[in-house]
Amino acid sequence: MAIIVDGTLVFNARDPVVLEEKAVAAAELLRQGKLVAFPTETVYGLGASVRDERAVSRIFEVKGRPVDNPLIVHLSDISELPGLARNIPAEAWTLARRFWPGPLTLVLEKKPWVPGVVTGGLDSVAVRVPDHPVALALLRAAELPVAAPSANISGRPSPTTADHVLADLAGRISAVLDGGPCDIGVESTVLDVRGGRLRILRPGSITPQEIAGLLQRKCEIVELSADKNPPSPGLKYRHYAPRAPLYLFLGEPGKVTVKMQEELETWLSRGKKAGLLVTLESAKAFSGYRNVELIVPGSRDDPAAMAARLYAALREFDARRVDVILAEGCSPKGAGLALLNRLQKAAGENIVQVE
Repeated sequence: MAIIVDGTLVFNARDPVVLEEKAVAAAELLRQGKLVAFPTETVYGLGASVRDERAVSRIFEVKGRPVDNPLIVHLSDISELPGLARNIPAEAWTLARRFWPGPLTLVLEKKPWVPGVVTGGLDSVAVRVPDHPVALALLRAAELPVAAPSANISGRPSPTTADHVLADLAGRISAVLDGGPCDIGVESTVLDVRGGRLRILRPGSITPQEIAGLLQRKCEIVELSADKNPPSPGLKYRHYAPRAPLYLFLGEPGKVTVKMQEELETWLSRGKKAGLLVTLESAKAFSGYRNVELIVPGSRDDPAAMAARLYAALREFDARRVDVILAEGCSPKGAGLALLNRLQKAAGENIVQVE
């Protein structure tokens, strides 16, 4: 059985005993051209059959997503890759064997049949195999590749629980498979392996160092400007943004704390309710302030844990109705690269470099 929230079916797939049953029901909806949200190890995705162009187009309509922003195609197994991509480099196979199922998306040359609506009109396709039992059960039951961006309104913080999905999309999509909270909490690393190059188009939990270590050569990190056609989601548009403006403070932690205190006092003097997103190490400096909502996602020594809690924190600030959010930055080393990328995207132009 499923519950219904504003016309959207919610299948509880947390219990392994009923997982296959729920996955089969959701897969049938996909085959009928419906949209189904499902959990992955990164965030919840909004899925449609790649073979149904009308259904894929509905993803863009429901999310309010620009049509030139390509989608990631999800497969149930590495063996399905040649059905979507051609001229697959040997290094791509090495990466897939090492990191799939897992949070690595590979950008490859697409087969001619893959619809342009999936790829943003480009001749490339972004592909991965997710590492989540619910996602894999759905993909196996559907027996087709599934295009799936994050299951949220475009530009909003990505969903890491079924409740986040319903908050944005209840009544707009057919169903949600509730598999509980996502473990990693930020989107997959996107790596372009075409043309003999290794280019990270979107950082994620799989780091440049891990990729370089496996292949024994360096990979570059790319940030495309808004006037170029992006081969990956997350490159061209502002993303992950809460409703209140977010100001990101970068620099040496002690100096960042002082600057954030100064800015906080300015906002409070204007009668504004402020949200603070700071590390465990900095939290004490902000105790005692009134009209402040403080969220501490973790220690700066564990950026992966902070990343896993980031989107939920941004949505919590929305729920607490803050007028502004002041966020502490982090080091771009290791897992911090993905966290910093998402904070910068959420801030847009509101980045304060503290000298």
